[in-house]
Amino acid sequence: MSDNKPVVNMNNPAPAGYEGEGFFATKLSSVIGLARSYSLWPLPFATSCCGIEFMATLNPNYDAARFGMERNSFSPRQADMLMVCGTISKKLGPVLKQVYSQMAEPKWVVAVGACASSGGIFDTYSVLQGIDKIIPVDVYVPGCPPRPEQIIEGVMQVQELAQTESLRRRDLPEYKALLGSYGIK
Repeated sequence: MSDNKPVVNMNNPAPAGYEGEGFFATKLSSVIGLARSYSLWPLPFATSCCGIEFMATLNPNYDAARFGMERNSFSPRQADMLMVCGTISKKLGPVLKQVYSQMAEPKWVVAVGACASSGGIFDTYSVLQGIDKIIPVDVYVPGCPPRPEQIIEGVMQVQELAQTESLRRRDLPEYKALLGSYGIK
């Protein structure tokens, strides 16, 4: 391994036009990503025991509000993070897909628990074997049911996605093709 380390000279003057009191330079996408990551409004789609664990993350012991989840949104048009907590039956699948479609961009999906991620212990004809069969999933939170700390870790992963995601990613042909593969316009 090389011992070459870059030398950074911090004493150079700022370029013309980039100096003055209260001035700092950054990328607009970084500022927007930071704002998005700390203002995630979750839409809880809770159907079983994982929903109870999600509720526990909102109590004062875990305080999900410190991650920007101060306000749960029960309207898809005002939410940007879909928290699918629990077992999703095949009859409920179209409802979940419609809720996802009604959310405005940018939106992220968290599959909370084994049932939302893979069908869990319910390997039957009536249970959807993972919500990624009908909508794209950004973060999987394992467990049956997962502890509140695991749910918070999943939210932190969504925050990282929101901070690093390009503002134009959702306009790319690859993203549109991904949605097209799920039958979402």
